[in-house]
Amino acid sequence: MKVAAIQMVSGSSLDTNLSEALRLMRLAAAEGAELVVLPEYFCFMGEKDTDKLVLAETPGLGRVQDFLSDAARDLKLWVVGGTMPMATDDPEHVANASLAYSPKGKQVSRYDKIHLFRFDNGRERYDEAAVLKAGDTPTSFTCEDRSGVQWKVGQSVCYDLRFGELYRALGADVLLVPSAFTHTTGMAHWEVLLRARAIENQAYVIASAQGGLHENGRRTWGHSMVIDPWGEVLAMHAEGPGIALAEIDPARLQAVRQQLPALQHRRL
Repeated sequence: MKVAAIQMVSGSSLDTNLSEALRLMRLAAAEGAELVVLPEYFCFMGEKDTDKLVLAETPGLGRVQDFLSDAARDLKLWVVGGTMPMATDDPEHVANASLAYSPKGKQVSRYDKIHLFRFDNGRERYDEAAVLKAGDTPTSFTCEDRSGVQWKVGQSVCYDLRFGELYRALGADVLLVPSAFTHTTGMAHWEVLLRARAIENQAYVIASAQGGLHENGRRTWGHSMVIDPWGEVLAMHAEGPGIALAEIDPARLQAVRQQLPALQHRRL
């Protein structure tokens, strides 16, 4: 199955972001992709964190959800919508939700980001808990490709990448990591963490990222990639909008797990 990690440099215009996301998904579909993963905050990167509150949608109702459903159905793709703000019972906090849609346009999964990023090095400061409400449920879904192979797909978002226990709990064949890693943390840790998650879980990793200088002055690392269960980087897009496209192979997955049966050797 061909998969695509889509990289964007999202800004504050919902219209522009959705138009760019659709353009890149069409390119991926034209290249034969069956599963596309958009980055975290693909639909919106505001001037300040509280801007997310204005765009929050309720389940099953909203422009971004309609966009994802329509794109999946029209392009006949499995589409994972990076993340988008979803309303909670607290008007001052939203969920950072990653929604998955089947090629029929049906929502098949929703994962709310569990681990909320906080970072302060004296020059950059981030605290997602100021406006985000953390999720609490590891989430996966089954993706059937066009050849009839079923893949267990585990969901995560960005900062989740630093918490290996989440991925162990997922027990998936494919791990998704839509992200908006900062340039500082991404340059230091992005690739090594992604490859570690692939190796220790003997799973494919699809990591779609924001990658560039945004309107709000934030700089994200990019380097969207697809990694195989042995930790080999199969495709990578460094900076700016684009696609990292690769083939994932069930035979390769099975071979790695048979040759080195580490998952069977777990004791904790």
